[in-house]
Amino acid sequence: MKATIYKSTGSFYLAQDIGGRLWKCRIRGKLKIDKEISSTNPVAVGDRVTFMIEDEADATAVIIGIDKRDNYIVRTSPHNKHQKHIVAANLDQALITITIHSPRTSIGFIDRFLVTAEAYHIPAILVFNKADLLYGDFRNEWQYRKSLYEKIGYQTFTCTATDGSGLTELKNQLHNKTTLFSGHSGVGKSTLINNLIPDKNLKVKEISDWSGKGQHTTTFAEMFDLPGGGRIIDTPGVKEFGIVGFDRYDLAHYFPEMRDRMSECRFNNCVHANEPGCAIKDAVMAGDISSERYESYLVMLADL
Repeated sequence: MKATIYKSTGSFYLAQDIGGRLWKCRIRGKLKIDKEISSTNPVAVGDRVTFMIEDEADATAVIIGIDKRDNYIVRTSPHNKHQKHIVAANLDQALITITIHSPRTSIGFIDRFLVTAEAYHIPAILVFNKADLLYGDFRNEWQYRKSLYEKIGYQTFTCTATDGSGLTELKNQLHNKTTLFSGHSGVGKSTLINNLIPDKNLKVKEISDWSGKGQHTTTFAEMFDLPGGGRIIDTPGVKEFGIVGFDRYDLAHYFPEMRDRMSECRFNNCVHANEPGCAIKDAVMAGDISSERYESYLVMLADL
């Protein structure tokens, strides 16, 4: 039978078949997985799998195969910084929830998320939450960051999840798409999802109840169906979004504003750090590339 993975705990998986029934699954034997994908988790939320029924009454099954992924997105494994952890697979877009304060979302986190989405060819959107707290200097910073990322080419939304204001356009953006949600702890991501799925239907409750207390950690993601069509993949709040598996000579390709200017550099193997005749550094000096974005680039380059 065919199903889609809705939750992974590392050893057990919750899958939904085409009829809407949920199955508690485990892996038996070696699965045929793309050899180019080396990760700490063989099965990820969003994966389309083949399974065999183990116990019909208890709704337990065994995963025996994984369909080829359309795409996937990874972060550094929380257990080994040199290994990949697949956050989710088969995505239409990736969304990062941002707050200017209470708490303040770090620029480094935003840029690492965007770079990872670029690297895996997944469109990214930015949602500025807690608009009701944007006053004085906080409002000025929001306007600056909104303008900065829109200038680069990213779509942004601004809302207040607690009262639902500003969510109409975002709901249209999510309709009939599978969207990854990410963000620091405390940015209101869960409140945003609760507003998008106001009735918390039985399917969502079954997924949450099955997980049990103490199993919801930063390594696990969970998928929910949106009313009217579409899916959200919720990732628990994380402090960092570590990039892994990148070549330092390719990093600038994942910064759209740098990618457009790289051909103007004097040297083909320019990494835009200390080389003479670098068009990227010239653009930073001229104010055409954000100095903060360039700083994010240099920090990532040093990590690689």
